[in-house]
Amino acid sequence: MSPFAPKLLALVAVGGAAGSVLRYAVGIWCVGWFGTFVPWGTLAVNVIGSAVIGLLGGLMLGGMPFSQEARVLVITGLLGGFTTFSAFSLDVGSLFLRSPAVAAGYLALTLVGGLAAFAAAFALGRAMA
Repeated sequence: MSPFAPKLLALVAVGGAAGSVLRYAVGIWCVGWFGTFVPWGTLAVNVIGSAVIGLLGGLMLGGMPFSQEARVLVITGLLGGFTTFSAFSLDVGSLFLRSPAVAAGYLALTLVGGLAAFAAAFALGRAMA
């Protein structure tokens, strides 16, 4: 099946919508319980999403079959809407199995590149405001 088949795109959309709603709900719940001094909601969804994708990745690598439809609904859609950090965790873990050095480089490049891009765009936005 084509990766752009309407059925797969619909599954990504449904999963993404559900994940986004869950992320919002966790954020609201965390603010209610812990306040706003630390972004506990973001921490919670990143850790939960990483645990879920780790479990699914381990099951798949261990031989448990997951259909293409299930993968795009849950991993790309639901977890992608819940947190993109989970996909990053799976990428680093998968790379580590092939080459710890490549995984470390990818990890460093992603963190440094992402923070540098944020800092530059943030400064640009402030200058434009």
